[in-house]
Amino acid sequence: MKIETKVEKFNEPLYLESGRLLESFEIIYETYGELNEDKSNVIIVCHALSGSHHAAGRYASEAKAGWWDKFIGDGKAIDTTKYFVICSNNIGSSYGSTSPMSIDPSTKKEYRLKFPVLAISDIVKAQMKLYKRLGISNAIAVVGGSMGGMQALCYAIEHPTFAKHIIALATTAYTRPWAIAFNKIAIEAIRHDPIFKNGNYKKDDPKALGLPGLAIGRMAGLICYLSPNLFNNKFGRDYASTDGLYELFGRFEVEKYLEYNAYSFPKFFDPLSYLYICKTMNIFDAGRNKDKLEDSFDKVQSNLHLIAFSDDMLFFPQEMEEIRDIMIKLGRENQVTYKLVESQSGHDSFLVEVEKFENHVREILKDS
Repeated sequence: MKIETKVEKFNEPLYLESGRLLESFEIIYETYGELNEDKSNVIIVCHALSGSHHAAGRYASEAKAGWWDKFIGDGKAIDTTKYFVICSNNIGSSYGSTSPMSIDPSTKKEYRLKFPVLAISDIVKAQMKLYKRLGISNAIAVVGGSMGGMQALCYAIEHPTFAKHIIALATTAYTRPWAIAFNKIAIEAIRHDPIFKNGNYKKDDPKALGLPGLAIGRMAGLICYLSPNLFNNKFGRDYASTDGLYELFGRFEVEKYLEYNAYSFPKFFDPLSYLYICKTMNIFDAGRNKDKLEDSFDKVQSNLHLIAFSDDMLFFPQEMEEIRDIMIKLGRENQVTYKLVESQSGHDSFLVEVEKFENHVREILKDS
């Protein structure tokens, strides 16, 4: 599989949903496979909160492959011998696209807390500018899970002629209070961490010193990304062999797991990006402040494919069933499919239980 990583710079304003703008911006993106002559074999992949443009394959010195490597590659469900796949890092994220730690052209200093709040539609608008720069006007499919699924729905509603298929996994049409509440834990923990310094921390401090607030927020995320059954099956009531049961800070294995995964997170993900992305997800509403969601989904022209996961504790299956029911109510039953995957890994099932839905995606794409 041919993999290329590139950066595209845009010396033009990006007008945002909030009424603010980015004077200029950059997008780092990765491509897989070969673009055909008439540029008709494109599939767009959108990443989740902490994901990046590195969706598949492995860099030479890399121990772990891209986050959806099970799904994207030669002969896989998204077959890179046939399709040209593009995954760009969302603006606002901390993997190379314009973010709160980027330089504001007007001040020559990092944006930090002066960075504008972004909506999902702003992220998609920036990506559309990238495709225009690349001479790509249409895609076979847009595919994404979680926050990536929000982007997929945004493509379907706001750019209805862009893609033939929209494949949205483990997502929602609008963020409910349950998910906002988990994000609130992260937001408060980061804001009140002394190392955060109200957003004025030294750029390398979180990596060098850690940021307990971000780690605690990540723990809250890990809990809602997984599921009670997974925790029961993976950890049970096993106790750390190195810790005493009657030591005050002795740990169960589940506590060790949360510590290990959460306290390593600030070493590679920026806390300001985390705050801004949580806000972006919290304000997402496919209804765009209209009276009814039907008004938005009535604009959809693509084939809309919804994949939910039975034990998803972040975006519950009924949230995707609501989208299906709206499409049916609009008389679009031939335009929507819904698959419920009997999963065992919670919200993260869209990343780790690919074998349970890959043939469904192959079937969707088989004539494209």
